[in-house]
Amino acid sequence: MTDLARRRLGRGGVEVTELSFGGAGIGNLYAPISDARAATALDHAWNAGIRYFDTAPHYGLGLSERRLGEALRGRDRSSYVLSTKVGRLLEPVGEVSGDDLADGGFAVPATHRRVWDFSADGVRRSLEASLRRLGTDRVDVVFLHDPDHHEEAAFREGYPALEKLRSEGVVGAIGAGMNQAEMLTRFVRDTDVDAVLCAGRYSLLDHGALPELLPAAEERGVSVVIGGVFNSGLLAAPEPGARFDYTEAPPGLLRRAQRLRALAERHGTTLRAAALAFPFGHPAVAGVLVGIREPNQVLDAAREFAADVPACFWREARAEGLLPAGAPVPGGTGEARP
Repeated sequence: MTDLARRRLGRGGVEVTELSFGGAGIGNLYAPISDARAATALDHAWNAGIRYFDTAPHYGLGLSERRLGEALRGRDRSSYVLSTKVGRLLEPVGEVSGDDLADGGFAVPATHRRVWDFSADGVRRSLEASLRRLGTDRVDVVFLHDPDHHEEAAFREGYPALEKLRSEGVVGAIGAGMNQAEMLTRFVRDTDVDAVLCAGRYSLLDHGALPELLPAAEERGVSVVIGGVFNSGLLAAPEPGARFDYTEAPPGLLRRAQRLRALAERHGTTLRAAALAFPFGHPAVAGVLVGIREPNQVLDAAREFAADVPACFWREARAEGLLPAGAPVPGGTGEARP
């Protein structure tokens, strides 16, 4: 088993491993996988030293939470960190017809419908339902999930509800998780969140979190967990048809990813290793969250996370305009992340 370094979320006591397990894939994102394969992937993650697991009711209409809870059952509860999300309630439908692929993107029967609810009551009901599916009496971190079109409700009701849960000791850390940086910056500046989960907006290809979110988080002592470091797959395997932000990557971005891959290979490393290392150049970043569905993906992520990315890669990426001149790189001076 590999020992992964841990970092604290904000000023609280919750510590997460720098590499964490994103649970959308085991919720049958895009295509089904078996219970056995999901369980094996989670076993591999545990054996690789991963001790932070993130999920949400949205992922497979609760399937991700159920599978994750089953895989962690019987393990020392104090040895790992578990996060889930609130903002979508799952309501049963009468007659099941079809699957969830069109509405939610998950290959599961459409047994429930998602109802947006960032009210205080909705937050508590969502968390209680998640605890039942997970089969546990507590989670360590709760994020408001994708409040893009519910901004005022999230700030007026959802966030205070999370703050109350934290003050009661029900959860250890609170925050928000989104695919954008702008509203996360407001959470950092205007609330007392411990952490934010920023998906896809701080990667080798997208630096949207760099101008405001990351500096604000550093100033306020808020941690940032970076999801989507492969930008839906383009930075894992930049081939025609690869996804970027859940849809097929445009030709210009594909060419840029391929240039980054060629540069990495010239310097004796890989594009995936560079993608995993890049966020750690900024001191506000506490970890990277990798969406995993297959056992081999765990092994690959653990191997690439541990790989060396030499300083010359970062220098040349800047010189070729593949990274902004102001983007910090691991080590602060272009050195590889230890």
